[in-house]
Amino acid sequence: MKRLREGGLLVCVMTRVITMYAAPPQDIVATQDIEKRVDALLKQMTVEEKLGQMSQSTAMASPISDEIKQQIRAGRWGSFLNAGSPADRREAQRIAMKESRLGIPLIFGRDVIHGYQTIFPIPLGQSASWDRDLISQAAREAALEATADGIHWAFAPMIDIARDPRWGRVAESLGEDPYLTSELGSAMIHGFQGSALNEATSLAACAKHFAGYGAAEGGRDYNSAWIPEILLRDVYLRPFQAAREAGVATFMTAFNTVNGVPATADPFLLREILRHEWKFDGVVVSDYEALTNLIAHGYATDARDAARRSLLAGVDMEMVSTAYFDHMKELLAANRVQMAEIDESVRNILRLKFRLGLFDGRRPSANQSNGNALTTAEKLATESVVLLKNKNSVLPLNPTIGRIAVIGPLADSPADQVGTWAMDADASRARTPLAALREMLGAGRVAYTPALRSSRDNSTAGFAEALRIASEADAVLLFLGEDAVLSGEARSRAFLNLPGAQEELVDKIVETGKPVIGIILAGRPLTFHKVAEKLDAVMYAWHPGAMGGPAIARLVFGQTIPSGKLTMSFPRTVGQVPIYYAHLSTGRPPVQEELGVPMGTPENPKDYTSRYIDVDFTPEYPFGYGLSYTTFRYSATRASKSQMTSSGAVTIEADIKNDGPRDADEIVQLYVNGPIGGSAARPVRELKGFERVHLKAGETKTVRFSVRRSDLAYYHGRMIFSAESGSYQAWVAPDAARGIPITLVVE
Repeated sequence: MKRLREGGLLVCVMTRVITMYAAPPQDIVATQDIEKRVDALLKQMTVEEKLGQMSQSTAMASPISDEIKQQIRAGRWGSFLNAGSPADRREAQRIAMKESRLGIPLIFGRDVIHGYQTIFPIPLGQSASWDRDLISQAAREAALEATADGIHWAFAPMIDIARDPRWGRVAESLGEDPYLTSELGSAMIHGFQGSALNEATSLAACAKHFAGYGAAEGGRDYNSAWIPEILLRDVYLRPFQAAREAGVATFMTAFNTVNGVPATADPFLLREILRHEWKFDGVVVSDYEALTNLIAHGYATDARDAARRSLLAGVDMEMVSTAYFDHMKELLAANRVQMAEIDESVRNILRLKFRLGLFDGRRPSANQSNGNALTTAEKLATESVVLLKNKNSVLPLNPTIGRIAVIGPLADSPADQVGTWAMDADASRARTPLAALREMLGAGRVAYTPALRSSRDNSTAGFAEALRIASEADAVLLFLGEDAVLSGEARSRAFLNLPGAQEELVDKIVETGKPVIGIILAGRPLTFHKVAEKLDAVMYAWHPGAMGGPAIARLVFGQTIPSGKLTMSFPRTVGQVPIYYAHLSTGRPPVQEELGVPMGTPENPKDYTSRYIDVDFTPEYPFGYGLSYTTFRYSATRASKSQMTSSGAVTIEADIKNDGPRDADEIVQLYVNGPIGGSAARPVRELKGFERVHLKAGETKTVRFSVRRSDLAYYHGRMIFSAESGSYQAWVAPDAARGIPITLVVE
């Protein structure tokens, strides 16, 4: 994928990470053996046992009840979600394999979203690192911890394209871009699953939510999505196709409707695309009670109808609800479904269990992390932090500074620091910013007050103490943002401003005249334009996980250098949403010259272009944006040749110089648009490659990207996927808003 060449780096950007990270092809003999074993077992199974395999339960508490033990003996359940203790899972598996009629093992699933016991930054934060290898390593560490506790299946990665920060589940996403999400999602899959599914440390990954969940109307969770097929295929399905090609073991359906059809009962998505076009032979599991949600959608008349529609669409396993087990026998008797359709789903489930080695003596692994998880967590938290503002180079702070004031409840809140979906977090592994700063500087040099009880607190009772310690300090670290409970599933927000009395707190603290550095912990992009204007520096740390504290402390004092870059565009105001970089132009596009000028009134708008009359059309911070403690200078983009043939490739390159005083990493990005004059309008820019480059102070490197014609393909016409001939533009740039393009002609 990447190899050194004289004069710089060559990055073969479009040979997807699916090639880089794909599991080795299964041995043909082993595959044939699995199919024979599946067929032999399927012939022995009763209808009830088949329906049991198609059912996943959350009913296994600790200790296991006699009722559940008996159900396991009877083959009632094929899988358990979030079930019991490690000891309970071992006992349940023993019963399934030794005391049930056919000895079919259980598969235990868990929401291992961004870590298991050691929690890494939320996925949106991880994506800001743009670091495939490190993200893969974090998933590997999570797999080592989870498989040691008898977990076989992680319901991650979430690779929904997220372009609306009101949606709470953007925290679980990898951002707004399909190429970047494909790359990083595939890296996660490789980390979870390892080199072979049947290894003791392999954690089956689950690509979710298939599909269009991130396009929910108004950013309201579970809501409808209306996506034209070209947009569906070009944007929302691309990461899922990449996951399929990376060897992901399972897919999960989405809660939402797509163009009026619930995704959990959509044969176009599940049969035509996933099974027929992509040849996926793994397990498709519904989301939590998504089958019976079909009734509330108005799509199914009752649970019986929901079971029929979901099976025919291609859902193999039902999560939590029991429509399959309760109604499939009567559907069979009424000839509403066929046994062959049930057998197909059971075959997929048994195949996964054989691939995982569950029939062949697989046991929980020994935890092999050896303390590496915390090291990885800190490095990933460090690379995830995005420096948004640094007026007069106030950061990094001088280590010899006398006294700092640390203000805000999020400075010392492990539960908020780890973020959403961290149910198994080991609190003892979480080190807060306050604790890390005290350890670094000594408790006597760090004064602290929360000022607010939580980020949502509207009381100003704690402001007096905050003002006192700020006035006595040489610099203030003001921790702002949103509590973990404000992001994640069912946590959509209509307003994206800092909640509670935080803005009032900022106003009071900046009145002291001391340098004030805002450090924002959040699960989504927030709108804080006026706040940012008042602060001397702004760091966006997301919910950074267990080691967020040391990562932030070392960044603040220059022991490490910020390198994170945004993977979602930050709106200036919620009224701009949705706002994303890869938008289409219009017949009357706004122009840069209009920025910051009076925009008229409703009665007399200034000019007639596609923008608002009361706010600039650009985002507050664009996709790919992020500052450093040094400066990078990009030379003009250039190409190895001006024309590309159908079978050839073009090398696009630029020289990147570290013009500043510190060694640092830069994330170099390749964007392309076009063709101009093709059969469909195309986005103004699309990410086609990226590379993290380390540059010493004063050093220059040439970063090269190799692009083939196939890398420029897109859907057009009657769902034709190809690169049309014509004139394209390409940029090598530090973010999606900068760079000078060159023209490339594709024959």
